[in-house]
Amino acid sequence: MRIVVCVKQVPDTTEVKIDPKTGTLIREGVPSILNPDDANALEEALKIKDRDKDVIVSVVSMGPPQAEVMLRECLAMGADEAYLISDRAFAGSDTWATSKVIASAIRKIKDYDIIFAGRQAIDGDTAQVGPQISEKLHVPQVTYVQDFKIDGDDVTVQRELEDGYELIKVKKPVLLTAVNSLNTPRYMAVDKVFEAYQKEITTFTIDDLDITREGVGLKASPTKVFRSFTPPPKGKGVMLEGSSEEVVEKLVVGLKEKHII
Repeated sequence: MRIVVCVKQVPDTTEVKIDPKTGTLIREGVPSILNPDDANALEEALKIKDRDKDVIVSVVSMGPPQAEVMLRECLAMGADEAYLISDRAFAGSDTWATSKVIASAIRKIKDYDIIFAGRQAIDGDTAQVGPQISEKLHVPQVTYVQDFKIDGDDVTVQRELEDGYELIKVKKPVLLTAVNSLNTPRYMAVDKVFEAYQKEITTFTIDDLDITREGVGLKASPTKVFRSFTPPPKGKGVMLEGSSEEVVEKLVVGLKEKHII
């Protein structure tokens, strides 16, 4: 069985700042990390591999050449092989164009049984790429996966909801997107770090894929980011003290002063 895990190198959003004049992200000096939800997706694939040594875990990422460092971290965690999809033609791709590129790469890898992806990336929070990949590959999808079981060609999934979960049964091949409650990602294994840097990472350019230059990149992307901004800070909170009756009275007076009631 082959499991393909879609991963992304993202800026650490705890370190990101926004230029107040241009409204764009300031990426200079911001460290890049493996997208957290993608780490959960990779961990689940590795857990399956732990139980079945015949499982092959392949990680796939679309990004600039420096994303190779993140892919080697995935190899050090236990992945078997890594693919980097990198070409200047992909620059500016939105989720639609990005999913088109990744789906093309997965078709080239072939013979996959499960595709894992994170619920969403912390630099965009769209949660669109995983589902769009499944649509382009014509395979079923289940998002927000918090637990699942594999029985032959059947996959029974618990899909996380706000007030419980939904139980869904699908056939392989299938695409699943992981939430952080699914597991706790493992660390890189010390004995695998050296091995990870000895492995070859396969790089796909646009010439290796069954897509055209006109179908990817900024010009082929139907969505545009209008503006990025930091929400204004909230006002200082007020602590009310006294007996329950006094607190209620102060609260009502305060709400009336603000014309809330």
